[in-house]
Amino acid sequence: MPDVRVRFAPSPTGYLHVGGARTALFNWLFAKHYEGKFILRIEDTDVERSSSQMVAGILEGLSWLGLQWDEGPCFQSERMNQYQATARKLLQEQKAYPCFCSQELLSAKREAAAKAKMAWKYDGTCRELSEAEVRHREEQGQTWTIRFKVPSDGKIDFDDQVFGAIEHDFQNIEDFVLLRSDGMPTYHLGVVVDDIDMRITHVIRGADHISNTPKQILLYQALGQPVPLFAHVPLILGPDRTRLSKRHGATSVTAYRDQGYLPEAFRNFLALLGWASGDDREKMTTQELIQKFSLQGINKSNAIFNLEKLGWLNSQYLSSTPAAELFPYVKAEMEKARLWGPEYESNQKQWFLSLIDLLKTRARLLPDFVTNGRAFLSDEYEIEAYAQEKFLKEPSLKLLLPELASRLDALSGFDSESCESTLRKFAEEKQVKAGLLINAARVLLTGKAVAPGIFQVMNALGQRRTVARLRKVF
Repeated sequence: MPDVRVRFAPSPTGYLHVGGARTALFNWLFAKHYEGKFILRIEDTDVERSSSQMVAGILEGLSWLGLQWDEGPCFQSERMNQYQATARKLLQEQKAYPCFCSQELLSAKREAAAKAKMAWKYDGTCRELSEAEVRHREEQGQTWTIRFKVPSDGKIDFDDQVFGAIEHDFQNIEDFVLLRSDGMPTYHLGVVVDDIDMRITHVIRGADHISNTPKQILLYQALGQPVPLFAHVPLILGPDRTRLSKRHGATSVTAYRDQGYLPEAFRNFLALLGWASGDDREKMTTQELIQKFSLQGINKSNAIFNLEKLGWLNSQYLSSTPAAELFPYVKAEMEKARLWGPEYESNQKQWFLSLIDLLKTRARLLPDFVTNGRAFLSDEYEIEAYAQEKFLKEPSLKLLLPELASRLDALSGFDSESCESTLRKFAEEKQVKAGLLINAARVLLTGKAVAPGIFQVMNALGQRRTVARLRKVF
């Protein structure tokens, strides 16, 4: 498939959310699969609601996801002349006409239809105005829009790459506005002019745009331009099968970054929202996603957003990612928690990397490295009440643990194997279960009931800190 060109065209009236991020990802994967171009276009013609802050948020979200665009960002606000020129061209060719109907009149007609429980579309009041009548109204100072002249009879059909053949009767399509009275283009005009100028070959977007497609195809045809292929992606729903919202966990992409998700994991998760590779695998590298992605793999049914699955997938990425790659992420978390020291990037870096390896198998989110790693980086950590109640209540531990500490202090070589051997021999000598000492030691050394293997913990803490903590009075 030569010369594939796709685009992601968000409106900067909000941050980059899950639905938009998935649309961007599908376009990006498609472009990468066919070695095409991924173009970023900012549709900022809604002046009142658009903002530079939202633009920055969109760019930041795409960059975090690793969806680098090949061209752009292009801004619609800088292309007003093209839209206005195209509208005038259609007007001159009598494929469009001036409409003098006021918003008040249109609203009244719409309300009357609603009261009568009838569907309403623009009734073509101004469609057959004579040139003399048009000039007369202009001379009176009446404002006007430019409406596209939809053919009276016939139908339009297109082959959607996801949903298959779709057909619309012209009788159900109103003469839609191209250019508003203030000279601003409508969505239909802007998107078609841009897609033509940018030589877009495939339009991959949400299924909520299906109703817009017939109008846009009519515009392509009226302008004598080739029509791109359309692929409409089903919606993303919450677990309760309603439209995805904040109560389901839907928020800006950068918020997921701040919560501690890895971009690779989030990218993988998004790809599986409505698309299947065909082999039932869930954890896939970016290169595997690029290699396998196709429009045919997109499901027709709506996708379900599952926050639990995202968390599981993130934990899989955390546990399998090399410590050196996790280092900058974990460092950032430690800095926020004020647990970072410059030595962890110099003479103690290897120790810090080994700590990451120790903690990553139990981490679900990046902040878990702080929660579970605090006891390794600071002597100021709390002991969980539950852990203390369950594992430190045996009275004999007040004597056993300090004595175990002395045995460990006497070791000339301090590592996981020697620590385990010492503890188990001590337990056998004292005729107590090794588990009693292991569980109690875990709580004193980490403050938690659940932690990595106790002998790995001792090795990571080192002899001095291990001995000192086991000698604590509790």
